[in-house]
Amino acid sequence: MSKTIWELDFYSRPILDENNKKLWEVLICESPTDVEQMPESLFKYAQYCSSKTVNSIWLREAIEKAMSEAPAPPQKIRFFRRQMNNMITKACEDAGIVAAPSCRTYFLERWLEERMKEVYPNEPGYDSQADGSATVQYPVLNPIPLPDAVRGDKGDRWAFVSLEAAALTEMNEWDISFGEAFPLSIVELAPETKIPGLIIFSPRATPFAAWMSGLEICGLQLEAGVRSQLVLQTGVSDSWILINLTNPQTVDEAKEFEAAKQKARGVHFLAVQSSPESESFAGFWLLKK
Repeated sequence: MSKTIWELDFYSRPILDENNKKLWEVLICESPTDVEQMPESLFKYAQYCSSKTVNSIWLREAIEKAMSEAPAPPQKIRFFRRQMNNMITKACEDAGIVAAPSCRTYFLERWLEERMKEVYPNEPGYDSQADGSATVQYPVLNPIPLPDAVRGDKGDRWAFVSLEAAALTEMNEWDISFGEAFPLSIVELAPETKIPGLIIFSPRATPFAAWMSGLEICGLQLEAGVRSQLVLQTGVSDSWILINLTNPQTVDEAKEFEAAKQKARGVHFLAVQSSPESESFAGFWLLKK
């Protein structure tokens, strides 16, 4: 049985109250974790908050109220707004839930964008000039080497590949030890869209995939330069050196991978197998970055 994960945003909205102060709001939704989940079936909770009562106590009470209404309590709550880290983390911990800074808040961000267009403009006090960023972009930190325990050896190989979006809808039928997905309907991709990916073949596939399962994996990104690298982005702004691209051919392949990501609205995947002949995956993550 898969665990329940929530996504949360707690921030000011482009709405002014009777005292001309920005109204705050908490948004909570269930995080989709497989390709077959229907977005409309996912739990959602919204509550406005006066700027006078913005604190971890109010937020904890809102989380507990959401838990009382939800079909199942969460084991973890993801949030993307790093400047709210302390308040959100304390509120979650006080409610007995793990807080996880993460860019894997795909459903929340889509919901927030919908509210920016369809809900807030119809509220009394709406201020079209107020900052109401649906998403926040943070600079990614300089990538660091993978831990020694999972760092690749001479037996490792890798390849850029692609699958049609329609093929990924069958993920639940695949033999996958570690991983996570989301319904592609969130992104609204055509079935024939080519989804680019990276497969790593390693004799240490299982421990590598197990280590990655403990991270909030956000995406793969090419960092081109004097020393081009393919980095694994995790959390909100952390990154790891996954592959050093040592020749022009591999750099060109990585650039093609990035171009394919753009055509697929950022959707891509990372897979880990013990060998090309394996019929199972030690790890498979569907990503959007």
